[in-house]
Formats: sequence, C-alpha cells, structure tokens
Amino acid sequence: MVNVGEKEVTRREARACAHIIMQPQTLRAVKDEQVAKGEVLGTARLAGIMAAKRTFELIPLSHPLFLDQVSLEFSYPAENSLRVESLVITTARTGAEMEALTAVSVAALTVYDMCKSMDRGIEIQDTYLLGKSGGKSGAYRREEK
Repeated sequence: MVNVGEKEVTRREARACAHIIMQPQTLRAVKDEQVAKGEVLGTARLAGIMAAKRTFELIPLSHPLFLDQVSLEFSYPAENSLRVESLVITTARTGAEMEALTAVSVAALTVYDMCKSMDRGIEIQDTYLLGKSGGKSGAYRREEK
C-alpha cells in the first residue's frame, strides 16, 4: 500500500460514468417503475453510494476514505441507453477516483441484476473517469470524443 502519510490533506473530487445498453422496452419499464424487482434507479443509486463507501474493501491496497459526499445521477442519452454518473467528494490525503468508478460500476451491475429477467442482453459499456481535482497531481478532465 502506498504511503500517503506525508501528503497534504486537501479537498478532492472525482466524477465517473458508465453506460448501460438495453432493449428500449426494458428502459421504458425502468423509467415507468414497472420492473418486477422494484424501483431500479433508487436501488441502483443506493447500491452505488454503499459501494463507494466500501471501495477500500473491494479494491486491494486502496485506502479507506471518509467521504463527504457521494451522489449518482441517471440520464437517458438514447431510447436504449441509460447513463449513470457519480460525484465523490472527500477531504483526504488521496483521491476519490476509485470510489467514483466503483459507485458507477456497482450501480450499473444493480441495474443489470434488477432487469435481467426482462433482458439478458443488457451491456455495461464505457465506464471511465470523467475528471478529478485536488491533490498534488492537480486537475484532470477527460476530453470528450
């Protein structure tokens, strides 16, 4: 595990996203809260927040962080596409990139789990860091293609 004891405590922020591709009728069921397992987006949001808080237990050698904020938002870029985006903020000696990525990954997996009986072909695609700020390395913002 990397020694972060000498690093300065600063405000750090990270954003990540994931895209979930599914049949249009599956996405309509998600939007209309007609999925048999329950309310998909609220459950996925909760799963993502819980996962961010436990990232240090899931990713070997990552540091436990006290998180000031974790939020997840959902949008619909196409009739068959759901996008989940996370924001993680902490005041710490190391960044929150892994927490942001873990949040969207587990949220996407939760969507899959709740919708798999309707659509086995759901794909989780394009999971990546959108940006981060704080710390010695400074800010990073992904160039959109």
